[in-house]
Amino acid sequence: MNLQTDVCIVGGGPAGAFLGYILAQKGISTVIIERATLTGRKFRGEHINAETESLLKNYRLFEKIAEQGILKMEKVEFFNGNVVVKTITPTSDQGHVGIHVPQAHLLNTLVSESEHHEHYHFLLNTTVTELLRDKKGCYIGVKAKKDGKEIIVNSSVIVGADGRYSTVRKLANIPVTITKHGYDVLWTKIPAPQGWEPTTRMALVNGHQLALFTQAGGFIQIGWNIDEGSFSSLTKNSLKPFLEPLLESFPQLREIALQYLQSWKDFVCLKVESSRLKTWVQDGLVMIGDAAHTMTPTGAIGINSAMKDAHVLANVLVNAILGKNTTAERLKEFEELRRDEIEKQQEQQITQETSFWKNYLQASSDQLAATC
Repeated sequence: MNLQTDVCIVGGGPAGAFLGYILAQKGISTVIIERATLTGRKFRGEHINAETESLLKNYRLFEKIAEQGILKMEKVEFFNGNVVVKTITPTSDQGHVGIHVPQAHLLNTLVSESEHHEHYHFLLNTTVTELLRDKKGCYIGVKAKKDGKEIIVNSSVIVGADGRYSTVRKLANIPVTITKHGYDVLWTKIPAPQGWEPTTRMALVNGHQLALFTQAGGFIQIGWNIDEGSFSSLTKNSLKPFLEPLLESFPQLREIALQYLQSWKDFVCLKVESSRLKTWVQDGLVMIGDAAHTMTPTGAIGINSAMKDAHVLANVLVNAILGKNTTAERLKEFEELRRDEIEKQQEQQITQETSFWKNYLQASSDQLAATC
């Protein structure tokens, strides 16, 4: 099977699917290759900020996604034990402090809206095996496998939107600098008890952050920061002592948590790291999202930065393709527009991580002084 297209996007997550939608709307032929199924994808970062909300509204997508189910966060609360020591509420113009958008709702909307265009193709259960280059070394497409059969996609540009462990990045031999942050995150999800408000709740447990994200559909996503590389040793111990700080801070979760969290198998361990590439572009190739700049979970900005990448890159690609110039020099415009902001965000994440303990203690001290 051979396909000819303007843009071949590898990775059908939020960034890849959003880019595919924008390009399809602009009349650019696009093939998206995704190795998983839409329903089989697992996500942790599902909260969007006001900027991403605005982007989705500008593309007339937000209301369509909202029809499937979203949840606006009313506040962020910081706990010392079971006492709230600090509260962040939304500004009057935003009306929320983040929105939970289930990734299935986001992706289903992006794909279904894109499929109205004949020049758009979304290939699921398809794995890229090789990047194709011409005699000058410019990338001109990919080889992939679907159900054991080879597919060749010839394109003017390849976009690597395939995440932190990017196959495109590896096949293109693009060097990556990995930064460890000294912690990993254990993720799990439990049903929310009746009356649980749409709030993001933060607590401090043994010097590490514990975060509870209320989700659409009546769930709570929980993230425990743990020492880097410590998960295997944790699993040798009983789970109950690990759960106690959660149950002490949020006693209303005790019955549900003990019912749904009975084994370490109920958790997923995310190895926390950030990454930078020397360059995001080569002739006929460009990297976006976590494939270009992995973010940590701090601030829940990963999905937001990736979708902004897609928005900015779309116009660059349209002009490059219409001008028949997809060299690295031409595509570099995208990197120049985005790199400074991304690197500032990564630096801010490090600052937030290192100052969390100090700020938390200060908030607790202020709360104690206010009650005396």
